[in-house]
Amino acid sequence: MALARDHELHRRRAGRNIGLALVLAAFIALVFGLTIAKVERGGSLEAYDHTFRPGLVERAE
Repeated sequence: MALARDHELHRRRAGRNIGLALVLAAFIALVFGLTIAKVERGGSLEAYDHTFRPGLVERAE
């Protein structure tokens, strides 16, 4: 008699856990891809942190 028999419940849980892991990995890949796309664009990396932003100042000529 084996000490660790797999029950049907364990196999179903393992399947759901693998599915959840795949969904989480896809979400992480999506967020990472969006972050890379935002950083590569580069131009508008100034944050809205309530500080002086020279890029918004109109130049008087």
